[in-house]
Amino acid sequence: MIRVLVVDDEALIRTGFQRILDAADGIEVVGAVSGGQALRTVRQTRPDVVLLDIRMPDVDGLTVLSEIRRLPEPPVVAMLTTFDMDEYVETALRSGAAGFLLKDTDPEALPPAVQSLARGGTVLSPKVTRTVVDGYLNAGAQERPPKALERLTEREREVLVLIAEGLSNTDIAARMHLSTGTVKDHVSAILTKLEVSGRVQAALLAQRAGLLAEGAG
Repeated sequence: MIRVLVVDDEALIRTGFQRILDAADGIEVVGAVSGGQALRTVRQTRPDVVLLDIRMPDVDGLTVLSEIRRLPEPPVVAMLTTFDMDEYVETALRSGAAGFLLKDTDPEALPPAVQSLARGGTVLSPKVTRTVVDGYLNAGAQERPPKALERLTEREREVLVLIAEGLSNTDIAARMHLSTGTVKDHVSAILTKLEVSGRVQAALLAQRAGLLAEGAG
């Protein structure tokens, strides 16, 4: 059972997400709270996945994200936003968010997104604009991706491509005929060598470096 916590300042959004997810097999919403209650509720309920509003009046969603990421064995966090071009998206990704979803995401797409997050996958709303992604990719030094990628072994590059394709650790293990533990070790090494804090950042660096195109070829 995947345990999910929904954090949003709007009661209507919280209730809607809770009803959608509670109706899905294998998912249990352990809480639906506002930002001020988020950290305490995470500690009390120990969710696997947190859906966190990026903009809240009582507390900044990015601050909550940072606090959650500092917890021992923190849950996976995906940010919720109303906008497909949100100036805080880049900061959220750099802070270790596993992706972000628009609040008007198709209800049928929400449970699979949560399941992917729980398996170690990443989630980026299909409405993410090229401007948001390019803004993130171009924020660093232009030579950073090639130089960082040189540190990876051939096997790690293969794993990175599959991460960029949105596969979870379990999916990668099945694709490459490896154990999930081995894949986790590869992912940890990739994040360390690329000097990034999350899979989304690694995936975006892979996209910028053209690894997906190489894999397709």
